[in-house]
Amino acid sequence: METDIDSRIVLFLKGGSVKIQRYEVLSTKVINLEHHREDALSQRSTLGGYVWYWIYWGYSEDPAVRNTAQSNYGGGAFYMTNPSSVPPASDSRLSPLPPEPADFYNERGATIDVPLDNAKDLKKKEKELQAKETELKRREQELKRREDAAARAGIVLEEKNWPSFFPIIHHDIAKEIPIHLQRLQYFAFASLLGLTACLFWNIICVSAAWIKGEGVKIWLLAIIYFIAGVPGAYVLWYRPLYRAMRTESALRFGWFFLFYMLHILFVVFAAVAPPVIFKGKSLAGILAAVDIIDKSAVVGILYFIGFGFFCLESLLSIWVIQQVYMYFRGSGKAAALKREAARNAMRAAI
Repeated sequence: METDIDSRIVLFLKGGSVKIQRYEVLSTKVINLEHHREDALSQRSTLGGYVWYWIYWGYSEDPAVRNTAQSNYGGGAFYMTNPSSVPPASDSRLSPLPPEPADFYNERGATIDVPLDNAKDLKKKEKELQAKETELKRREQELKRREDAAARAGIVLEEKNWPSFFPIIHHDIAKEIPIHLQRLQYFAFASLLGLTACLFWNIICVSAAWIKGEGVKIWLLAIIYFIAGVPGAYVLWYRPLYRAMRTESALRFGWFFLFYMLHILFVVFAAVAPPVIFKGKSLAGILAAVDIIDKSAVVGILYFIGFGFFCLESLLSIWVIQQVYMYFRGSGKAAALKREAARNAMRAAI
């Protein structure tokens, strides 16, 4: 059936995008198909402009025109260019792109070939890893067994952690001491540090007196006080108190009271410094300070400062033993200590 309106579909290519538009043209109008076809073919590779492919059906009633129009186009209602019959455009304004470098898609450089082990090496390594894993599991089980046995026996593994820059003792009040006893334990620890400071200052005072002609014997005694006093105080009374607070052992409390009383007697004796051992000048007490200030004011002042340190240490130590004893009596540890002492005496008698 013939109609006055014929359809055209024009394919526009611009900048790589495709647009298809439908046109209706009067069938009576004569259009030079060959002219438009040549224009389309000459501009088919121009991406900057419009490339027109006139896609045509029912344009002319002349079969020759139809054959001419479809000689280079195929595909039904939507025609595609036949590349075998169309020569390449000679006036293309686009230059070909340069080839990509070999490592364009490789951002990390050239590929490194890693040799793979053969099957025997892989199996050998797998067996070695399994043997190591078995050995580690065995050691872990053995360590756990020892820890459980130590825990049942009441033995606590203590790791040295104080001071942090050079650990020599185990000390962790915040984690191991009950919260209601931590304050008292901190004061006891301050008493230990105070004794260390007093004995160190005593070395300075006696060294100054030795320089002023008091003799080397008092200096050697001061060194002995420091070397024996600080570790002895930690082992004899501070560590028993620490463990007593941690485990609430009545026997350890008794050990602490015994040696802490000796500690108090020593610091009181040092504060007074009676002239019984080398005229008392091996300790920076009040009597030694009064005696030596007539010979050297500077050394006398150092001795008076040492006397003040020993006085403070004595007062702190007395307060600590009073507070520990109040807790010991109030918590029922005194009765437990008596029962335990009676039990030990019975065992010794049997």
